Amino acid sequence: MNTAVDMQATELAAPQLKAAVWLWRPWYAKAWWAAIPVWWIGMAASTKVAPLEAFYDNAPAGFLNVLFFPMTALMVLGVGRAQHWLAGFASKGEGGPLCDEAPVTIANVWEEHDRAMKDLRAGTDMFDPRSGTLWIGNPISPNNGARISVF
Repeated sequence: MNTAVDMQATELAAPQLKAAVWLWRPWYAKAWWAAIPVWWIGMAASTKVAPLEAFYDNAPAGFLNVLFFPMTALMVLGVGRAQHWLAGFASKGEGGPLCDEAPVTIANVWEEHDRAMKDLRAGTDMFDPRSGTLWIGNPISPNNGARISVF
């Protein structure tokens, strides 16, 4: 009996892959990580070699500095790992379907919330006549006696 339950649990759980699978194994990851030291060695050599200095001083090289920054590679290649890790949370839920009364109860709660927010706005909005003294003392209000002109 326990083996069937254990088998179901292992089938439902997503396999946990190591970070190296996402960061090192794909061909593009290997190419990127190999190009990073080449770029920065070229950058260091540009201080002594004039043609390299001209190349590394232009605007596209500035953008390539960002591309070949090791943290950029780590963040971009880590996106697959993060997506896989976050997808594991959704499959672990043990919630059941809503009962027949749940949608009605949720709708009632939202209606009650909307009503409470309208009452709150009525009491705190100085442009709403239901706000009482905020409306009466408002200089923009058409009901304010100071606004009435004698002309």
